[in-house]
Amino acid sequence: MTWLITGAGGMLGTDLTLRLRDQDEHVVPLSRDRLDLRDASSVRAALREHRPATVVNCASWTAVDDAETHEAEALEINGSSVSVLADTCADLGATLVQISTDYVFEGLGSDPYAEDSPTAPLNAYGRTKLAGELAALATDSYVVRTAWLYGAHGANFVRTMMRLAAERETVDVVDDQYGQPTWTGDLSTQIIRLVKSDAPAGIYHGTNAGRTSWRGLAQEVFALLGLDPERVRPTTSDKFPRPAPRPSNSVLGHDRWSKAGMPPMRHWRDALHAAWPELARNA
Repeated sequence: MTWLITGAGGMLGTDLTLRLRDQDEHVVPLSRDRLDLRDASSVRAALREHRPATVVNCASWTAVDDAETHEAEALEINGSSVSVLADTCADLGATLVQISTDYVFEGLGSDPYAEDSPTAPLNAYGRTKLAGELAALATDSYVVRTAWLYGAHGANFVRTMMRLAAERETVDVVDDQYGQPTWTGDLSTQIIRLVKSDAPAGIYHGTNAGRTSWRGLAQEVFALLGLDPERVRPTTSDKFPRPAPRPSNSVLGHDRWSKAGMPPMRHWRDALHAAWPELARNA
């Protein structure tokens, strides 16, 4: 079958394309310069030309802070375009997988958010991504929420820490935001598994298991580099004010995977260790 990947030039889109090709799947990777999701007619034409069985929408406005002052533009990409994708997929009998985010939740408390927990975005980015979720769910599509992504093919926190470790004696990293570092390689494999299963449409949480703080993740990176993790010093979010508020709790629950007969993703530390050779090669 044919897979069409939007946002294929990004970190997740690149890894998903590579893993599909490793499985000898036919992939049509469309990066932003090949398909502008804001152009509804181009979106419809691309899907009708390639007739994919599955569309994975990895394209997104991801500039969280900029969305605070450009919410209409962010909504056009994260919300309105998803409606066009979802409707066109429904017309063609294709499966849509919409990639979403932990930012649809308010991020308070300490318990993991279940797939059916009430949504309450803290910022404009979260509101626009929630709009995309609702558009996808209206056509019985898959919504895969993820968070704290890292990989070898794009800018991300892990690669930043690898660079800073070589440039600075110490780094200050917030220790009061908790989440689940998630390798795009593992998430790609999980998305493929989901589509090939008989799992019902709806929301799934695509994050590696466990939980840690940003400092905890940075310390693990330093340890993998053979450096003293205590070079990563704890600090608090209020020391790094940003235009868009961040959730303090981004931990997601994974019950829906087991209910659908699939294992959830492995622990974040195991995933980081597995990803490390690829990350080191591309540092």
